[in-house]
Amino acid sequence: MRDALDRALASVDEVLLGKQQAVKLALACILAKGHLLIEDLPGMGKTTLSQALARVLGMSYQRIQFTSDLLPGDILGTSVFDRNSAQFVFHPGPIFSELILADEINRATPKSQSALLEAMEEGQVTVDGATRPLPDPFFVIATQNPVTQGGTFPLPESQLDRFLMRLSLGYPSQAAERSLLHGAERRVRLERMEPTLGREQLRQLQAAVPGVKASEAIIDYILRLVAQTRESPVCAWGLSPRASLGLLAASRAWAMLEHRDYVIPEDVQAVLPSVVSHRLRANDDPAGHGGGGLAQWLLNEVNAV
Repeated sequence: MRDALDRALASVDEVLLGKQQAVKLALACILAKGHLLIEDLPGMGKTTLSQALARVLGMSYQRIQFTSDLLPGDILGTSVFDRNSAQFVFHPGPIFSELILADEINRATPKSQSALLEAMEEGQVTVDGATRPLPDPFFVIATQNPVTQGGTFPLPESQLDRFLMRLSLGYPSQAAERSLLHGAERRVRLERMEPTLGREQLRQLQAAVPGVKASEAIIDYILRLVAQTRESPVCAWGLSPRASLGLLAASRAWAMLEHRDYVIPEDVQAVLPSVVSHRLRANDDPAGHGGGGLAQWLLNEVNAV
């Protein structure tokens, strides 16, 4: 199945040119049963990445466009009275898909944003007093635009912490963009993509991630990284236990993608910026724009051995 993972990575790389690291991190996020936040300019390939992952992994896909008038019921579903049966019948919302693209999530009100909280954390939703399980696997990719802030509602720390990783795709290299201009359109490339993994295979891989060995030295390394954020006056607050668990899970998933059944320090270092940048804030940065710099500072301050 790990060969199938390699084929999945290669297939997505053919659509999202020059973004191998970001694609690999996104797949690691899925394997670790996390959720992904992509913050970038329009037109960088956020939607393309979500559609490509859904296709190669054989997952059902729904896009939810978050706007200021979006209601929780538009996400979760609603109960409608059926005259024939004289009962209320539940009509599932788009959240009942395996891969969800929450597009421009910061344009919706906090009430609608919070509708995702239980789904992302518990894998279930509660509507009209009834709890309904979501599909397994279940993966949320949320996007937001870091520039156009008019009419937006920034995600609170509690909801940011629900995302295992935050990525930024950035501009492609000139060589990658040249290939993009010479090649077929992205839509055509997407339509040609074939699943390389099935749902059951993906579930098996996700179940195997916790079995990737993490030695006491790796655990100590993660603990020292987390402690540094809690003890240093540089950080406004430290990383939560959820963050340390997420860092370990992401490191194990990365090791799996590297065809190893054990974690090495380089695995932790590869995933750390995407796992912690949205969870950290510098004391001298009240707007919270320095998370990426803090991640690099953290790697420089804490030795792996």
